[in-house]
Amino acid sequence: MAEPARKTPPPDVPVYDPGVVRREYRRQRARREARLQRTRERRAANVRFWLIVLALLALSVYLSIAMWHQVQRLFGL
Repeated sequence: MAEPARKTPPPDVPVYDPGVVRREYRRQRARREARLQRTRERRAANVRFWLIVLALLALSVYLSIAMWHQVQRLFGL
């Protein structure tokens, strides 16, 4: 015959602790925010790098043109 269901939970059921759940939510939120912050910083560094490269390239083109004009003026080329 079938036995009636137990009224008490089995001993291996974990005890629910709301403090642990809140701490875990906070920890996961902090990890996610840190990951997003690293992504934003990486993008900003990438933009700064390419702006510096473009500025140096523009400066080198300007100096090359200025030197070429000086050479033409000095040597009459």
